[in-house]
Amino acid sequence: MRSLDIGATGMMAQQLNVDVISNNIANMTTTGYKKQRAAFQDLIYQNLTRPGTTSSDSGTTVPSGLQIGLGVKTGAVYRMHSQGAVQMTENELDLAILGEGFFQIELPNGATAYTRDGTFQINENGEIVTVQGYRVLPGITVPDNATSLDINSEGEIFANIQSQVAVTSLGQFQMATFVNPAGLEAIGHNLLIETTASGSPVTGIAAQEQFGRLEQGSLEQSNVDVVAEITSLITAQRSYEMNSNVISTSDEMLQAVSQLR
Repeated sequence: MRSLDIGATGMMAQQLNVDVISNNIANMTTTGYKKQRAAFQDLIYQNLTRPGTTSSDSGTTVPSGLQIGLGVKTGAVYRMHSQGAVQMTENELDLAILGEGFFQIELPNGATAYTRDGTFQINENGEIVTVQGYRVLPGITVPDNATSLDINSEGEIFANIQSQVAVTSLGQFQMATFVNPAGLEAIGHNLLIETTASGSPVTGIAAQEQFGRLEQGSLEQSNVDVVAEITSLITAQRSYEMNSNVISTSDEMLQAVSQLR
């Protein structure tokens, strides 16, 4: 019976759907996290009678045919890059991106990763780094005698130096955007890397052209909507149960057939 296999594909699809939703809920407080969605597609069809098949010697054709679907499969799990809420932290090295763009991060192997997480710190060499210690490009060093830092909306960093009246410019963050940010590959630690699907990065300065502006002393929160996720979770659970019922009903029908005498 096809319904056994069809019901099984439905249960597997909804299990993956629950996995995606649970990951969103788990990361509802993760800085800069972008929620994911599972996209499903129908499987191939078995053609018992193809549409347009000749049905008589006079040339009449079958208008709709007879096709039986064989279930569902997962087409993709894509990331939704909508703006998350901004939370004030008053930490001078916390930065939120308001609009499009990513910070560029230098990985230990020399490759470049991208993130919306602006939780930055200073390492033992005075360099601005992520919480993992990865350097934020283009590589900015804060002097030991700096008393405070000011970062404007364009990402330029100014330091107030002891015994100096004028502020000192330390450099400027370089931002990046992609034609298809949903094509970036997540590698954990709030980091994404370039793929063929994402296209090559376009770099520039915050608050100019297509790049969003920066907000010092703030962090972008996850864009997960808890109410929407719980609603999706209930829907996925009910769909899983109904597919389970399909398998149970098919089993009862097979049992009835096996008991025929």
